[in-house]
Amino acid sequence: MSDERPVLGVIGSGAGGVEQLRAELVEPAQQRGWNVVLTLTPTAASWLEESGELVKLEAAVELPVRVQPRMPDEKSPHPPVACYVVAPASANTVAKLALGLMDNQALTTVCEAIGGQVVPVVVFPRVNAAHARQPAWQRHIDALRAAGVHLVYGDDVWPLAEPRQAPPGRPLPWTAILAAADRAVTSANAR
Repeated sequence: MSDERPVLGVIGSGAGGVEQLRAELVEPAQQRGWNVVLTLTPTAASWLEESGELVKLEAAVELPVRVQPRMPDEKSPHPPVACYVVAPASANTVAKLALGLMDNQALTTVCEAIGGQVVPVVVFPRVNAAHARQPAWQRHIDALRAAGVHLVYGDDVWPLAEPRQAPPGRPLPWTAILAAADRAVTSANAR
């Protein structure tokens, strides 16, 4: 029997907050009716493995957590996705998405979705004020917006702090990220 719930493809990268994916994004998305699949950048996977959180994520999503690409003759372990959420997205991940660089499974998956312009993509750049002042940063943000990516970005959702100056325990805007995914799918279905 197949699972009829819409599939949310969560992509986690090596940025602060990735250790909260299960409790703050995966489980709330499941409670809202999403079937969640998860792909991680190699750095995120190593961080989560080291902390013991990777095993908990695998149990929560009930499907393999992808890090490595599959072999050409292997079937994808994940069902078709209704929306991708890249959160938290490191500055490196955002830059690579904007430039179409696909050097790992997570980036390949999302870059294909951005290029295909069928599956909506939501990105939360987990960056600081110094990242945003880097001369190429705004071009990356503009490129993603021009490609139709839904960005959870700006002072209204995540005021940028200077490096290592954010208040301890500052929560990521998980509710806004999940709401953006809901809106993106509703908008895509209305077309």
